[in-house]
Amino acid sequence: MMAEKNRIQFAMSWISRQPPKVKAYLGVVTAMTVLVFLRVTVHDNEYLFLASEAVHALGISVLIYKLTKERTCAGISLKTQELTALFLAVRLYCSFVMEFDLHTLLDSAAFFTTLWVIYMIRLKLKPTYMEDKDNFVIYYVVVPCAVVSFLIHPSTHHHVINRLFWAFCVYLEAVSVLPQLRLMQNTKIVEPFTAHYVFALGIARFLNCAHWILQVLDTRGRVLTALGYGLWPVMVLVSEIIQTFILADFCYYYVQSLMGGQLVLRLPSGVV
Repeated sequence: MMAEKNRIQFAMSWISRQPPKVKAYLGVVTAMTVLVFLRVTVHDNEYLFLASEAVHALGISVLIYKLTKERTCAGISLKTQELTALFLAVRLYCSFVMEFDLHTLLDSAAFFTTLWVIYMIRLKLKPTYMEDKDNFVIYYVVVPCAVVSFLIHPSTHHHVINRLFWAFCVYLEAVSVLPQLRLMQNTKIVEPFTAHYVFALGIARFLNCAHWILQVLDTRGRVLTALGYGLWPVMVLVSEIIQTFILADFCYYYVQSLMGGQLVLRLPSGVV
């Protein structure tokens, strides 16, 4: 066991010394290898969606534990939580007026949990909130998402307002974690509970991205045409991939820290 751990640490150390292009190549190869493994072992892609939701719920549970037991919100981005609440609220509206299903129930639970987190940060634990470090300007992502949703949105039979809202929540979800990453970059040091939460987000989004990609492969693209025509189906898939790669670098340093036996994650410059 110790020898295997040493080999993993050696591999992680070797990767950390490589230039960005090599790291990106290795990341793509690793992702493709995992996708092939999932395609061979998972016979129903819905299991990937359920696994994604389960991991996300686990991450939220870690966040709840931090807020209730540790009585601090240090290291947590209020702006990411507000962006999350925004895209979940829009998605819930779309679900109710367009298609009510299991996703609606799961999104409802995530939405109310996110509202509770916002309440704790704003009112109960405000003295511990790192407002000066949480300095990402959310208009930098909200406005572009609104503009792109106006230009590229579903071409289904639903009312145009609903289609614009649908596109907006898809795009906003893809970039909602950016304020959290900026906060961690500003502090340089990430305490364990926040690191576990963000890592869970990364894994959940990778599983969700894998769910979509395998759906496209299994249906030979028919699942995309079911979403509409034009650039919209491609943008849905691109948004899922963007979500995954935004968190990929953090997840790498998280695993590296874990293999090194460190409880506190230290981020080098330029991660975000």
